[in-house]
Amino acid sequence: MADPASSVAGIVLQTLLWSGLATCLILVPGVLMAYALARFEFLGKKVIATLVSLPLVLPPTAAGYLLLRLLADGGPLGGLEILLTWKAVVVACSFMSFPLFVRTARVGFEAVDVRLERMARTLGMGPWKVFFLITLPLARRGLMAAGILGFTRALGEFGATIVIAGNIPGQTRTLSTAIYSAQQGGNEALANGLLVVALLIGFGAVLLTEYLTQPGRPAGKEGSR
Repeated sequence: MADPASSVAGIVLQTLLWSGLATCLILVPGVLMAYALARFEFLGKKVIATLVSLPLVLPPTAAGYLLLRLLADGGPLGGLEILLTWKAVVVACSFMSFPLFVRTARVGFEAVDVRLERMARTLGMGPWKVFFLITLPLARRGLMAAGILGFTRALGEFGATIVIAGNIPGQTRTLSTAIYSAQQGGNEALANGLLVVALLIGFGAVLLTEYLTQPGRPAGKEGSR
């Protein structure tokens, strides 16, 4: 039997890697979606915003089954051969963390004073230049908070992951599925060790997010004193 400490380290490192990959995958589309929802009015905006947020209210197993139908043989993405591999873990984590990332990033963009963007345009800056040089830097605190929350959501994902990736030791087992397996198998040492790690990571992530999103520091006004 493997030493519990080494098992904890391996499971945690593996989960951190997959969660990091999932966060990187949603970064660009998440930022663009959040910016579009924060800044533009267009036909179907409420429908799109609702669809983006849908995984937040769906039972995770239902979201996993939806992904299963998409990725299974005969599904639209069945030829990718992702199911029951580490890639399925990353897909599930990305799918479940995307809504939280977008909602948090959208708040960050909405906190940026639109007048600063308009002023930059009157000075001859194009839309993309304004976005990269004005909007993104001013929204950085909200975007950092979005990244942290998205990463933490991916780290704790269970329902969708176990449906499309399973719980294969050394291959698709994550922090959350490992806690479940250890508890079901009566391995209290491993379950307790993983629980402590999950609590520490969660506490640190929420604390950092609270700092980044604390009131009294509106975007675009930090340097106006």
